Amino acid sequence: MDWNSATAWWTAAGALVAVELATGTFYLLMLALGSVVGALTAHAGAGVSTQVVLAALAGTCTTGFWHWRNRRRSVDAPDANANRDVNLDVGESVDVGRWDEQGRADVNYRGSQWRARFVGDGTPGPGPHRIAALRGNMLELVKA
Repeated sequence: MDWNSATAWWTAAGALVAVELATGTFYLLMLALGSVVGALTAHAGAGVSTQVVLAALAGTCTTGFWHWRNRRRSVDAPDANANRDVNLDVGESVDVGRWDEQGRADVNYRGSQWRARFVGDGTPGPGPHRIAALRGNMLELVKA
């Protein structure tokens, strides 16, 4: 069987996708896209050096874009302790009977006693509060 350069590029793309499926490294899919560009360039009849340059350019650009996108997303991501997607207690309401001098209280939530501390603006007072975050076994509350 005679392999041309397009076949080699398609084989490389398939191998990168297979390794990505085994490892979960999404960056390998970006490199596989570069291999696809190399294969399409080979089908267009370009020389090997043009295929390599365009494949490298496509792989580098897509990998760079993915890295930039993930870095920007991680900066904008909320703290996991205060993220309702991670902890379903965030945003729920509790009723506080009284606060101590340190801004802490014992509250009844989900059928048990929890320690809570006030992290909102102003001074804490009795009444309804909303769970802003959960740090360990301490509820962080703000006024509702």
